[in-house]
Amino acid sequence: MRKEFSFPKSLRLLNSSDFSPVFDKPSFKVHHPQFLLLAKFNNLNHPRLGIVVAKKNIRLAVNRNRTKRLIRETFRNKQNNLPTIDAIVLARRGNEELLNEQILEILEGIWRRAAKKAQKNNPPKERER
Repeated sequence: MRKEFSFPKSLRLLNSSDFSPVFDKPSFKVHHPQFLLLAKFNNLNHPRLGIVVAKKNIRLAVNRNRTKRLIRETFRNKQNNLPTIDAIVLARRGNEELLNEQILEILEGIWRRAAKKAQKNNPPKERER
């Protein structure tokens, strides 16, 4: 595996102190019936990902794990095209009925929209570079 497509711990939101700023005051959101992406600009030189898949929304563990795996996979492939944001992807109800290809297509669109919104909402200090 090439290094630029890896997913080390440095690219993950790991604890509540990482998640809280994004939940409390996101810079922007990307809505979809199956997913919600909350994002906040960070001061790092890379994007980070947090995933929330509630048992209430996706009952079976196998489907929750599949959803998380697909989210991580799309983030890993798109990380070089993303701005320096902390992103949290929340899975909503209805993912169990979807095929992997459908979920991947939805997530690709979400990452594309996130990059576009980030460009629009970019803080002034980021534009100066």
